[in-house]
Amino acid sequence: MPMPWFLLSLALGRSPVVLSLERLEGLQDAARCSPGLSCHLWDGDVVCLPGSIVSAPGPVLVPTSLQTELVRRCYQETDCDLCVRVAVHLAVHGHWEKPEDEEKLGRAADPEPEEPRNASLQAQVVLSFQAYPTARCVLLEVQVPAALVQPGQSVGSVVFDCFEAALGTEVQIWSYTQPRYQKELNLTRQLPDCRGLEVQDSIQSCRALPWLSVTADGDNVHLVLDVSEEQSFGLSLYWNQVQGPVKPWWHRNLTGPQTIPLNQTDIVPCLCVQVWPLEPDSVRTSICPFTEDPRAHRNLWRAARLQLLPPRGWRLDAPCSLHAQATLCWQAPGRGPCQPLVPPLPRENVTVNMALEFPLLKGHPNLCVQVSSWEKLQLQECLWADSLGPLKDDMLLVEARGPQDNRSFCALEPSGCTPLLSRASTRAARLGEQLLQDLHSGQCLQLWDDDLGALWACPMDKYIHQRWVLVWLACLLFAAALFLLFLLKKDHVKRWLRLLKEDIRAGAAARGRAALLLYSADDAGFERLVGALASALCQVPLRVAVDLWSRRELSAQGPLAWFHAQRRRTVQEGGLVVLIFSPGAVALCREWLQDAGPAPGAHGPHDAFAASLSCVLPDFLQGRAPGRYVGAYFDGLLHADAVPALFRAVPVFPLPSQLPAFLGSLQGPRGPRPGRLGERAEQVARALQPALDSCLRPPGTAGMGRGMGPEAGDRT
Repeated sequence: MPMPWFLLSLALGRSPVVLSLERLEGLQDAARCSPGLSCHLWDGDVVCLPGSIVSAPGPVLVPTSLQTELVRRCYQETDCDLCVRVAVHLAVHGHWEKPEDEEKLGRAADPEPEEPRNASLQAQVVLSFQAYPTARCVLLEVQVPAALVQPGQSVGSVVFDCFEAALGTEVQIWSYTQPRYQKELNLTRQLPDCRGLEVQDSIQSCRALPWLSVTADGDNVHLVLDVSEEQSFGLSLYWNQVQGPVKPWWHRNLTGPQTIPLNQTDIVPCLCVQVWPLEPDSVRTSICPFTEDPRAHRNLWRAARLQLLPPRGWRLDAPCSLHAQATLCWQAPGRGPCQPLVPPLPRENVTVNMALEFPLLKGHPNLCVQVSSWEKLQLQECLWADSLGPLKDDMLLVEARGPQDNRSFCALEPSGCTPLLSRASTRAARLGEQLLQDLHSGQCLQLWDDDLGALWACPMDKYIHQRWVLVWLACLLFAAALFLLFLLKKDHVKRWLRLLKEDIRAGAAARGRAALLLYSADDAGFERLVGALASALCQVPLRVAVDLWSRRELSAQGPLAWFHAQRRRTVQEGGLVVLIFSPGAVALCREWLQDAGPAPGAHGPHDAFAASLSCVLPDFLQGRAPGRYVGAYFDGLLHADAVPALFRAVPVFPLPSQLPAFLGSLQGPRGPRPGRLGERAEQVARALQPALDSCLRPPGTAGMGRGMGPEAGDRT
């Protein structure tokens, strides 16, 4: 549901605050006076000729002030025009002159005038009225009785009815006497339009005006005009400039009710609406509904732009007038806020869309203009950056000149203006002498100069280059020392680099391979042997997965689901599935190959090998096993011929006798060199030997588990 932005309903007829006007009947002008005065209005208009000012021969009547009032002059009940009533306030000006005989005899004049001084005063008062496209002048004769004649005192007023004028126009009124004893009075008034007067039913042009409202739905503003279907009217949107003429933006002739969308970003404080009926001599009514809206003021600052006008001019472009002050500032690259430069350009008011001049000798990319409004920074632009390039790492020197040609220098830094040759721990203080030498040798650019001081921009590139030269020199010395050390210890360094390279390559390759160990849990001793192999392979290093370390997952998922997940991950990562054959594993394979299948319940809940055969055997039967599987068995526990022929399609390694070849197959072609591989095979063999010896002990030996072989009993 659209929400009203201002709840503004501009009834271009009635308005919430209106004036009820007095009604005058007839076409004749009239004049009336204050009690005690007499007045007469001359027939017809007179020629407006103020003439020059003359000296008053004695007390005279002069106009002192003007007042206006709006009334309606009606010809019929519903046919009226707006009319301006004018009241002229009069006063006595001047004194009676002394008789010549009293001046010669030196007698003091009586405080009260005698017979000639008791005469009444008479004046001809002219009213001049101008309101486009009409101009009129009327003459009023006013007489003041002698009893009211007091020099310097007001005597009353005379009222004229009335000057006709159009709604919404500007009128100017002058008043003076004939002859003229003083400067004429002048009054300018802007007459209201139909919105401010209760005249909609009596003035025909007001009855034809539409009803306008402004609403907003989100960011979209709508002008809603509620008129009859057949009514035609003109609508204009314009920017009302305080300085300069009105700037039109949009104009249409429309008929019937209208809803006109406006983009919220186009709303500015000076955006005004003017509407009028498409009739001859129709009244145009204007309203500026966004003057106080804060969003309109934000849009105005977003639309404002600073523009450089070569060689040293600039201008603030904006659609509306702004209350703003501008000043110059110095922006160092990447070093905090822009610092104001008060001497060249003090903070001063800015007139928008008007060319202004910088009091500078030269431009510089680090010189920027700041525009503020009510102590808040609104705009900042470095106007010379486009023509003179990006910001430079120059030091700005401020020269202050005192009496007797005394001069002092300081450098503008983020912490303030640091005096040169001081002991401060800043860059300007450390380079103070060099900067003064650059200034005196003409290497600095003068930006501003007057009797109070000057501004200089001194390049800092060479000092930055000197600092980097020292850094590069230190780096070269360090590299030379390393090279000398390499020459002295060439053999040791080469051996160390070779070993490091092999370790990195082998470690990266090993960490990249995964191995899934599948075995038949013949008895506890064999499980310990498989566990020792898995632990030793982790030190190679390989990423080993074995059901011994995943009993909780096996119980939760089941052996088949666990095997499927581990096999898919191993194959996707480029690893190998290791089938460890034992007498129990061989017996299970033969059962599957003879289509007998395993006996239900013959294996424990954690026996992943028995569950995996349903997937492993199809890989071998369909030729997908090479590159994915390898086989292994332990010396002394199984003979090589006992491994079913189907599984010999992949390498099958006896352990620990062929551990180097087994590890090389697991680590792949990017494994370590043969010597390094032999060392790791020895480590694995030492880890396996105790568990293997335990499995090879004769039956009946203490600590021995159940016997091995196809005829062994139940497996765990």
